[in-house]
Amino acid sequence: MSGGTRLENANPLIFQRSGERLLTATDEDEDVADPIDDREIFDIFSKSINDPEHPLSLEELNVVEQMLINVNDEESTVSVEFTPTIPHCSMATLIGLSIKVKLLRSLPDRFKVILVSSQTHLINKQLADKERVAAALENSQLLEVVNQCLSSRAM
Repeated sequence: MSGGTRLENANPLIFQRSGERLLTATDEDEDVADPIDDREIFDIFSKSINDPEHPLSLEELNVVEQMLINVNDEESTVSVEFTPTIPHCSMATLIGLSIKVKLLRSLPDRFKVILVSSQTHLINKQLADKERVAAALENSQLLEVVNQCLSSRAM
Protein backbone atom coordinates (compact mmCIF):
# COMPACT_ATOMS: atom_id res chain seq x y z
CA MET A 1 0.00 0.00 0.00
CA SER A 2 1.18 3.49 -0.68
CA GLY A 3 1.97 5.71 2.27
CA GLY A 4 -1.01 8.04 1.79
CA THR A 5 -3.66 5.32 1.56
CA ARG A 6 -5.62 4.38 4.66
CA LEU A 7 -5.89 0.67 5.40
CA GLU A 8 -9.39 -0.77 5.73
CA ASN A 9 -8.22 -3.36 8.25
CA ALA A 10 -5.21 -1.80 9.95
CA ASN A 11 -4.88 -4.51 12.63
CA PRO A 12 -5.88 -7.87 11.18
CA LEU A 13 -6.07 -10.99 13.30
CA ILE A 14 -3.17 -13.27 12.32
CA PHE A 15 -3.52 -17.06 12.35
CA GLN A 16 -0.83 -19.73 12.52
CA ARG A 17 0.25 -21.35 9.26
CA SER A 18 -0.45 -25.03 8.73
CA GLY A 19 2.49 -27.38 8.64
CA GLU A 20 4.02 -28.72 5.47
CA ARG A 21 2.38 -31.79 4.02
CA LEU A 22 4.39 -34.94 4.67
CA LEU A 23 5.10 -36.80 1.45
CA THR A 24 4.80 -40.56 1.39
CA ALA A 25 6.51 -43.02 -0.95
CA THR A 26 3.20 -43.27 -2.86
CA ASP A 27 3.13 -39.48 -3.32
CA GLU A 28 6.56 -39.59 -4.92
CA ASP A 29 5.90 -42.66 -7.09
CA GLU A 30 5.34 -41.43 -10.66
CA ASP A 31 3.60 -44.72 -11.60
CA VAL A 32 0.76 -44.22 -9.09
CA ALA A 33 -2.25 -42.12 -10.10
CA ASP A 34 -2.32 -39.08 -7.86
CA PRO A 35 -5.63 -37.20 -8.08
CA ILE A 36 -5.63 -33.54 -7.10
CA ASP A 37 -7.15 -33.06 -3.65
CA ASP A 38 -8.19 -30.20 -1.36
CA ARG A 39 -4.84 -30.11 0.47
CA GLU A 40 -2.95 -29.80 -2.80
CA ILE A 41 -5.17 -26.89 -3.85
CA PHE A 42 -4.74 -25.30 -0.42
CA ASP A 43 -0.96 -25.68 -0.75
CA ILE A 44 -1.02 -24.09 -4.21
CA PHE A 45 -2.34 -20.75 -3.07
CA SER A 46 -2.66 -20.42 0.70
CA LYS A 47 0.97 -19.50 1.35
CA SER A 48 1.77 -18.00 -2.04
CA ILE A 49 -0.96 -15.37 -2.35
CA ASN A 50 -0.56 -12.27 -0.25
CA ASP A 51 -3.19 -9.87 0.98
CA PRO A 52 -3.25 -6.65 -1.08
CA GLU A 53 -3.02 -4.50 2.07
CA HIS A 54 -0.68 -6.48 4.32
CA PRO A 55 2.55 -8.48 3.96
CA LEU A 56 0.64 -11.59 5.08
CA SER A 57 -0.57 -14.68 3.25
CA LEU A 58 -4.25 -15.52 2.81
CA GLU A 59 -3.69 -18.46 5.15
CA GLU A 60 -2.29 -16.22 7.90
CA LEU A 61 -5.36 -13.99 7.61
CA ASN A 62 -7.71 -17.00 7.53
CA VAL A 63 -9.16 -15.81 4.23
CA VAL A 64 -8.83 -19.38 2.92
CA GLU A 65 -9.21 -22.65 4.80
CA GLN A 66 -8.60 -26.17 3.57
CA MET A 67 -12.03 -27.34 4.76
CA LEU A 68 -13.69 -24.77 2.43
CA ILE A 69 -12.09 -26.27 -0.69
CA ASN A 70 -13.91 -28.90 -2.69
CA VAL A 71 -12.11 -30.80 -5.45
CA ASN A 72 -13.74 -33.25 -7.82
CA ASP A 73 -10.87 -34.63 -9.88
CA GLU A 74 -13.17 -36.84 -11.94
CA GLU A 75 -15.37 -33.90 -12.97
CA SER A 76 -12.37 -31.53 -13.14
CA THR A 77 -13.80 -28.91 -10.80
CA VAL A 78 -12.26 -26.97 -7.94
CA SER A 79 -14.49 -24.89 -5.69
CA VAL A 80 -12.95 -22.50 -3.18
CA GLU A 81 -14.85 -20.47 -0.62
CA PHE A 82 -12.94 -17.50 0.74
CA THR A 83 -13.78 -15.09 3.52
CA PRO A 84 -12.38 -11.53 3.48
CA THR A 85 -11.06 -10.33 6.83
CA ILE A 86 -13.72 -7.66 7.28
CA PRO A 87 -17.33 -7.30 6.13
CA HIS A 88 -17.74 -5.31 2.90
CA CYS A 89 -14.01 -5.50 2.14
CA SER A 90 -13.22 -3.45 -0.96
CA MET A 91 -10.35 -5.84 -1.74
CA ALA A 92 -12.53 -8.99 -1.88
CA THR A 93 -12.81 -9.02 -5.67
CA LEU A 94 -9.04 -8.50 -6.03
CA ILE A 95 -8.38 -11.34 -3.58
CA GLY A 96 -10.78 -13.60 -5.48
CA LEU A 97 -9.20 -12.65 -8.79
CA SER A 98 -5.74 -13.45 -7.38
CA ILE A 99 -6.93 -16.89 -6.21
CA LYS A 100 -8.50 -17.57 -9.60
CA VAL A 101 -5.40 -16.51 -11.53
CA LYS A 102 -3.11 -18.61 -9.31
CA LEU A 103 -5.27 -21.70 -9.80
CA LEU A 104 -5.68 -21.15 -13.56
CA ARG A 105 -1.89 -20.84 -13.87
CA SER A 106 -1.24 -23.90 -11.68
CA LEU A 107 -3.90 -26.45 -12.63
CA PRO A 108 -4.26 -28.45 -15.83
CA ASP A 109 -6.53 -26.75 -18.40
CA ARG A 110 -9.27 -29.35 -17.86
CA PHE A 111 -10.17 -27.85 -14.48
CA LYS A 112 -13.00 -25.40 -13.96
CA VAL A 113 -12.34 -23.05 -11.04
CA ILE A 114 -15.35 -21.92 -9.02
CA LEU A 115 -14.86 -19.21 -6.40
CA VAL A 116 -17.37 -18.31 -3.75
CA SER A 117 -16.98 -15.30 -1.50
CA SER A 118 -18.83 -15.42 1.78
CA GLN A 119 -19.39 -11.69 1.34
CA THR A 120 -21.79 -10.87 -1.48
CA HIS A 121 -23.53 -12.30 -4.50
CA LEU A 122 -22.11 -9.47 -6.65
CA ILE A 123 -18.51 -10.55 -6.01
CA ASN A 124 -19.42 -14.15 -6.85
CA LYS A 125 -21.12 -13.01 -10.06
CA GLN A 126 -18.08 -10.95 -11.10
CA LEU A 127 -15.63 -13.80 -10.47
CA ALA A 128 -17.83 -16.31 -12.32
CA ASP A 129 -18.08 -14.13 -15.45
CA LYS A 130 -15.33 -15.35 -17.82
CA GLU A 131 -15.51 -12.22 -19.98
CA ARG A 132 -15.24 -9.90 -17.00
CA VAL A 133 -12.27 -11.83 -15.61
CA ALA A 134 -10.57 -11.83 -19.03
CA ALA A 135 -11.15 -8.07 -19.39
CA ALA A 136 -9.76 -7.46 -15.90
CA LEU A 137 -6.62 -9.40 -16.76
CA GLU A 138 -6.14 -7.35 -19.93
CA ASN A 139 -5.87 -4.24 -17.76
CA SER A 140 -2.10 -3.91 -17.25
CA GLN A 141 -2.40 -1.97 -13.98
CA LEU A 142 -4.80 -4.51 -12.46
CA LEU A 143 -2.66 -7.41 -13.69
CA GLU A 144 0.36 -5.79 -12.03
CA VAL A 145 -1.52 -5.64 -8.71
CA VAL A 146 -2.60 -9.29 -9.07
CA ASN A 147 0.99 -10.31 -9.83
CA GLN A 148 2.16 -8.41 -6.73
CA CYS A 149 -0.32 -10.45 -4.67
CA LEU A 150 1.12 -13.60 -6.25
CA SER A 151 4.78 -12.67 -5.71
CA SER A 152 6.67 -14.35 -2.91
CA ARG A 153 7.49 -12.27 0.12
CA ALA A 154 10.18 -13.03 2.64
CA MET A 155 8.69 -14.86 5.61
